[in-house]
Amino acid sequence: MASRSPGRSAGKTGNARHWSGFARSFIAAVTVLGLAVIAFVALLDPYGLRAAPGHPPGPIMDANQRLSYPQIARGGSFDAAIFGTSTARLLDPEALDAAFGVRFANLAVNAATPDEQIRLAELFLARHPVRAVLFGLDGTWCAADPPARTANAFPDWLYAEGAPWGVLRQVNLRAVTVAARVGLAWIGLARPRIRRDGYAVFTPPEDRYDPERARAHIRAGAADPAAASDPEDAPMPALARLDDLLSRVPARAVKLLVFTPVHAAAQGAPGTARGRREAACKRRVAAIGARRGATVVDFRIASPLTTRDAHYWDALHYRLPVAARIVADLKDAVAAGADDPAGTYRVLAHP
Repeated sequence: MASRSPGRSAGKTGNARHWSGFARSFIAAVTVLGLAVIAFVALLDPYGLRAAPGHPPGPIMDANQRLSYPQIARGGSFDAAIFGTSTARLLDPEALDAAFGVRFANLAVNAATPDEQIRLAELFLARHPVRAVLFGLDGTWCAADPPARTANAFPDWLYAEGAPWGVLRQVNLRAVTVAARVGLAWIGLARPRIRRDGYAVFTPPEDRYDPERARAHIRAGAADPAAASDPEDAPMPALARLDDLLSRVPARAVKLLVFTPVHAAAQGAPGTARGRREAACKRRVAAIGARRGATVVDFRIASPLTTRDAHYWDALHYRLPVAARIVADLKDAVAAGADDPAGTYRVLAHP
């Protein structure tokens, strides 16, 4: 039998050593790169894990509110907040600050479910000396079986106390991209996507308003009078959770429960199943307001504000001048505790 060639054996040993060394170098490089990425994201802190009342968040560069708003709820010097959906998002915190003498953050999230709003409110209440809260209410609060989540992924870990393992959980391609934008914002090369108090104008510029297009959107979003609706006396579990949450708000705080003004075409017409359900919901909210010392203001009525197409982009979203008017109306409603003489709103409860 022929003996194995010493040269061939030595060559195989050399190749094995070469690949072993390459593997070790590759693993080391990947490890160093991974640690560098973790350190980079942690340093720029794109989702405000370090945010606290004495340590406000940095520039907000991710337009996804579910990811960006926990840092506002944790940080800054706010003592008041707005919770709701896009129908409350145009309320400018600075205008509300002037109206009520507090410092608001707008934490209204597009298409937020009641559960998502409550989670965000609980986070805010746990971190701030609250002097005012404003809930913008829509039909989802009246549902017998409200959805827990929308189609948008909800980052539960960001809302948990201490955001456990947050430094590692936030490391992904999106966070790295957002962290890079945060760095650019710090040196003045990029603009924040959302103001540090949560405010952002999500509607088109006012000079692009097209009345005919708006009218078409309003008609497309009109309530279907034949649509199924929960029975008038069916449970409204989200309101029970709202009641519990308000019990934890300081007694002297201003509490505002506001049925935001959608176009009359999107409201449940009186006498229909949907209209009766909405009326029952308003009665229950009024009872909660009376029990918790809240002012309940109802803009969701047929009025000069909600019947005029020119006030709306579509059936749900009003224009910027309307948002300024709502703030002024809320100040009057809290001060007077009475319905608007012009019929724009009704006060359903007042301390």
